[in-house]
Amino acid sequence: MAGAERLYTPELLALAVELAEHPLDDSLPLRGSARSKSCGSTLDMALGVDDAGRIDALGMRVRACAVGQAAAALFARSAAGRTATQIAAASERIERWLVEGGEVPDWPELALIAAARDYPARHGAIMLPWTAARDALCSLLPAR
Repeated sequence: MAGAERLYTPELLALAVELAEHPLDDSLPLRGSARSKSCGSTLDMALGVDDAGRIDALGMRVRACAVGQAAAALFARSAAGRTATQIAAASERIERWLVEGGEVPDWPELALIAAARDYPARHGAIMLPWTAARDALCSLLPAR
């Protein structure tokens, strides 16, 4: 399978359609953003959390390639119920996997975009939702 065909699978492309279910909601209190240095893609995120600090509402504005859109959709599918600490830990595992390889990190269905790991120019786009979420949730993270 050629490079683009291996990367832009029907499954990856179908994920981008899901973003319509998560429009940016200005009423949500926590805001974050991210920009990929490698491709210029951007993601703005708004989050709400419950009394225990778990994500209970999410909206995004994504201006990214299909890989970035797919990553955002995967994030949105599984972000509910997660805390700032859990998001930060997942972000670190995914970032390490992008650099070092190995097994796909534990985030539901991340394997759907695993082929993009072989394209370093797409790594920034993959990280957009986790980076924006960390930005939004930074006030909830314990001090280091």
